[in-house]
Amino acid sequence: MQQANSLDVIIGLGGSGLSAVNFLCAEGRRVAVTDEQPAPSLAPKLPEDVQTAFGGIDEALLLSASRIVISPGVDPRHPAIQSAKSADIPVLSDIQLFCDELHARDERTGKHTPIVAITGSNAKSTVTTLVGEMAKQAGKVVGVGGNIGTPALDLLSIDGMNLVVLELSSFQLEHVSHLGASVATILNISPDHLDRHGDMTGYLAQKLRIFDDARAAVICLDDEQLQASCQQVLTDRGASEAAVITTSGVIDCDCHADFCLVKSEGQIYLCYQGEHLLSADELFIKGKHNLLNALSALALGQAVGLDMPSMMTALKTFKGLPHRCEYVDEVAGRAYFNDSKGTNIGSTLAAIDGLGAVYGERSLAIILGGLGKGQDFSELGADLDKNPHSVYLIGADAGVIEKDLLATPGLSKRIQQVGTLQAAVDLASQSSAKAVLLSPACASFDQFKSYGDRGDKFVSMVKALA
Repeated sequence: MQQANSLDVIIGLGGSGLSAVNFLCAEGRRVAVTDEQPAPSLAPKLPEDVQTAFGGIDEALLLSASRIVISPGVDPRHPAIQSAKSADIPVLSDIQLFCDELHARDERTGKHTPIVAITGSNAKSTVTTLVGEMAKQAGKVVGVGGNIGTPALDLLSIDGMNLVVLELSSFQLEHVSHLGASVATILNISPDHLDRHGDMTGYLAQKLRIFDDARAAVICLDDEQLQASCQQVLTDRGASEAAVITTSGVIDCDCHADFCLVKSEGQIYLCYQGEHLLSADELFIKGKHNLLNALSALALGQAVGLDMPSMMTALKTFKGLPHRCEYVDEVAGRAYFNDSKGTNIGSTLAAIDGLGAVYGERSLAIILGGLGKGQDFSELGADLDKNPHSVYLIGADAGVIEKDLLATPGLSKRIQQVGTLQAAVDLASQSSAKAVLLSPACASFDQFKSYGDRGDKFVSMVKALA
């Protein structure tokens, strides 16, 4: 029960922060919000009776709170937040608020609203969107949100919602204590956000929170270390009885995954327990990594009871997402792909491998660079030595990236620091590469407003070549 003087404080007035404010105000809570920015752009949308403290995170305000809701973009290592935690003031995310309210609502109504929870270093948005499309095709009233599009709490306003699909980042999971998903998955893991989580152990620890009290799990068998971590945490975090559905993107593997890829008579097929479902040629989305994304979506959909014919229909009509290995155009016999959302090494590796399988070795011109987020780019060396025709480096950390890549013998003659995206596109368009891939493996904020802005400018540059 709410105490008379209890106060909920939201840290960070972005989209999810405003969503939390509106939800708590509607619940009759006393609400305050604090933000590092002196004049957050969403401040005019706040209800009139909400207390504000802008221009820094207000420690005194936090210490007066009965509960703190932290936005995902706010670093929890901030001294004021640490002081609040030391004072045993609960700190949670809007995701936990959403799950608590959904479970409470289900208990009141006697219904069960399944939650599909999806995380990973890469492909989260593609798989989340695809599961949502499968659900719609199956006749579900589905809410899709979280780290993609709609803040989770806003989904509660959808009339008749009977399925939830959430994309969750490591930042969002950082303050989730009991998700209770009907099915959860970590699609993959590769270095990302190490400037916040410290190392891969810390990063993975946040991702693994997605399995807390999960009823089922989708686990990819291609990464043995991640597979073992997922299975161990299911046992450790109250989900030992969870059903496990397995996937594999290795063609003709001998791992006996539930959902896998098989090559037959020159065609690659998506399969379920040995049964051919459909040919890869029937899909708009291309590359081996996208086939694994399709398998993951099928496994997640099956776990919450979506029928296979509906999922097949959705899969065959799905054209992918902007900025995620998006086909742009073919100019002068050269294909261009926009993977600006590829902001870490793992995402870029997936794009290179996926398109390399289509266009062949030494066929790709790759555009890399931006803000490197402390990653070790030498991990790209082997794949860059195999697949790319040429590598063009742009942005603030181009020098750091080049130094890391030069650890791979043979790359030096194919790497150029060119400074800007325009220069990279111009040079790539004059090369003999069969395809040009923008997959920066870096954040965009050194030269662009966002990864979307970077991708949009790339598309415009390509269109100008025609």
